[in-house]
Amino acid sequence: MAEQQPMYEARIPIHPRSVKGRFRNLKTGILLVAYSVYFLLPWIRWEREYGPNQAILFDIPGRQFFLFDLVVYPQDIFWLAGFLMLAAVTLFFVTGLAGRVFCGYFCFQTLWTDVYMFLERKIQGERPARIRLSKQPWNGEKILKYTATHASWLLVAFATGLGFVLYWGDAPTIVQQFFVGEAVFAAYVTAGILTATTYTAAGLAREQVCTFICPYARFQSVMFDKDTMIVSYDENRGEGSAGRAKPVKGFQTREERQAAGVGDCIDCGYCVQVCPTGIDIRDGLQYQCIHCALCVDACDTIMDKQGWPRGLIRYTSERELEGGKTHPIRLKTVGYGAVMLVILGALVASILDRPPMDANVNQVRQPLYVQMSDGQIQNSYEIRLNNTSQEVLDFELGIDGLDGATLDLGQVSDIRLEPGERLTVLARVRYDVPADASGSRIPFDFVITDRQGRIDPYTIGSQFSYAR
Repeated sequence: MAEQQPMYEARIPIHPRSVKGRFRNLKTGILLVAYSVYFLLPWIRWEREYGPNQAILFDIPGRQFFLFDLVVYPQDIFWLAGFLMLAAVTLFFVTGLAGRVFCGYFCFQTLWTDVYMFLERKIQGERPARIRLSKQPWNGEKILKYTATHASWLLVAFATGLGFVLYWGDAPTIVQQFFVGEAVFAAYVTAGILTATTYTAAGLAREQVCTFICPYARFQSVMFDKDTMIVSYDENRGEGSAGRAKPVKGFQTREERQAAGVGDCIDCGYCVQVCPTGIDIRDGLQYQCIHCALCVDACDTIMDKQGWPRGLIRYTSERELEGGKTHPIRLKTVGYGAVMLVILGALVASILDRPPMDANVNQVRQPLYVQMSDGQIQNSYEIRLNNTSQEVLDFELGIDGLDGATLDLGQVSDIRLEPGERLTVLARVRYDVPADASGSRIPFDFVITDRQGRIDPYTIGSQFSYAR
């Protein structure tokens, strides 16, 4: 009987080696900026005449999102849709130009995994020491180093979870309440879930998130073409006609190697050792490659030591490797760029042109109209007002287009809204419909006027219903 094959291949642990170079420095700089933004934003104070003094705060109970001087309300949800569209098109645009640079430099998984690998390296040592530690039997040293490593990972994961919670309330207050057991239950649940997921994704799963879980790795190739800049190994230079060889006697200088038909690759394996996903870039483009370019730094380091030109592994395009010239401006990139500008322009215009007040009218339809004893017809309306400015607004409500009609607001005599406050007013309009009126509806406008004159009158179209 044939032995049954396992459905899944066992994970082979990857122990990346550290490397120095311009791309490593770029990654570190982006990481520091990203961590500073994520952890420090909730602590930035922002003075407002009304509302909290926290720069970024997502107030769910109050249904308001504070982003510095911008306040976002539920009716502005289309801004989120526009932002998501802009992010998607930008991702397509960047991928078409430079491959998976988002994955290599900006993705949360990459940033947090970088920190986790840094902590692991500081506690357990460089790649040879970590490999040796993983293979040795359990003893005091192994238990101590593994415990310290996972404890540091959990600490970063907890800080990540708690940092996210701080965006949803006053940061100093939440921190104080959190550690004395007085925070809301949702804060503990959210922090716990994010602690577990961060620890699992960045500490335990690592490259498996990029290669098996993230869908982007699977469909990103459809956005590539021959002019897309990708991390590539120059096979013609590295292999020559006789392949690659180590720098042994007779193959130490570039002249000796070229005379023997041997390429510039000395088969040191440094590019493989530094790869966070464990691939060999010399095997060509692979979906596991996140274009972090650490293999470029590794290869450049070896080329510098050999005194040979850099660029054996580099950012280049398939067309350039074939001897042509990369064309960054092409129909696809121009199309993506144009869509980006349109979406960005529409978002900015919508934000800048948002009126200080949002209002809408719904006609009460049960009953649609009422015949009064004096012969007048009465319609009822629900008027919803929302002050989207950062000032107190005093309103007067009137009607235009129904000459002689009366407006009854019941017991509401003063419409005064604080910033962000919402109010629903029941308005009754009574009108003596002229005998020569035709149809069953008469269009008219509700006119909302600011008593202080700070905003222009706001009109909302509606209709008055009747029947003969």
